[in-house]
Amino acid sequence: MAVKIRLMRMGQKHQPVYRVVVADSRAPRDGRSIEILGHYNPRTEPSTIHIDAERAIAWLERGARPSDSARVLLQKTGILQEWQRRRASRRAQE
Repeated sequence: MAVKIRLMRMGQKHQPVYRVVVADSRAPRDGRSIEILGHYNPRTEPSTIHIDAERAIAWLERGARPSDSARVLLQKTGILQEWQRRRASRRAQE
């Protein structure tokens, strides 16, 4: 099963709010998700991003692939860099 970290659109018309979720890649955008990692509100100034870093890193270590938009959010919060740092240190120990 291919697993992705991606955004699920919530909110009313013209007022988008997104959840950052882990979902099967075959599921529709707003369909069933495996786990909710956080949320993103682009309408606030500055944009609000809340993502559970430990859960996101755990899913990345299990092979979940972030979508392009989720990858940008993970980079902004520093989660992607932390995951890459852990991965590099693990490889150096081997």
